Amino acid sequence: MKIASYVRRGVAGFGAFVDDGYIDLGGRLGPGIATLKEAVFADRLAAAADYAEGRGPDFSAADVSLLPVIPDPEKILCVGLNYETHRAETKRPEASFPTLFTRFADTQVGHRQPIFRPRVSEKFDYEGELAVVIGRGGRHIREENALAHVAGFAPYNDATARDWQRHTHQFTPGKNFPATGGFGPHLATADEVGDYTRLTLRTRLNGEVVQEASLADLIFPIARLIAYCSSFTALRPGDVILTGTPGGVGDRREPPLYLKPGDRVDVEIPGVGLLSNPVEQEA
Repeated sequence: MKIASYVRRGVAGFGAFVDDGYIDLGGRLGPGIATLKEAVFADRLAAAADYAEGRGPDFSAADVSLLPVIPDPEKILCVGLNYETHRAETKRPEASFPTLFTRFADTQVGHRQPIFRPRVSEKFDYEGELAVVIGRGGRHIREENALAHVAGFAPYNDATARDWQRHTHQFTPGKNFPATGGFGPHLATADEVGDYTRLTLRTRLNGEVVQEASLADLIFPIARLIAYCSSFTALRPGDVILTGTPGGVGDRREPPLYLKPGDRVDVEIPGVGLLSNPVEQEA
């Protein structure tokens, strides 16, 4: 099942994607469940599938404006240098533990919404990634049990102001300009995706493939990331872990290939979804 967060007629909601439309799930999975995050927190995704089975859409996809899959996660934990191709192109040393940084929830935009090149940056770059949405939280989650804590997956573009990323050795400024994180279009539930290591991630810039990698190539696989993150912070339902980008980023090309207004970035993971965002200039 695929579920989206959206705005329709000025009201935020969420629904199951079927037949190029949505079955509205707001208020239909229990009292007080008006958002996808609340449905995940209440462990109602199975109930959503039951409700949607055999139903047609309540309205078409053209009737909504998509929001980030989880517009308001408590935490977005981002993993850097998690493909060997990207680690090698950055000339960073091998690491024994994941490289982690954070992104703020208010930097996110949905499918087909523009991402904005910051007016203070000339080095705005794409980063196609697989996002993991936590379904069942916890501390000290064991690696062998970790995938049972996943609600689902979505494509993500962790777009980055490279010059601001390099102001110090901390990545945070370059990752947190407004409207720079594309997240969508839908949450593909874990049961629908199955074995994520069979999947391939592709990033296209104006239709040309600029990144391509198997999800089996993650240096630190998803189960290990969940176990590691939960060892120092309590993961909560709706939290998001960005699993890293493969080689081919624009900053490491010769010559560099930075984003400019009028560009379009697509992040596609067949079986999960296709995220598309145009690039505009920050006013």
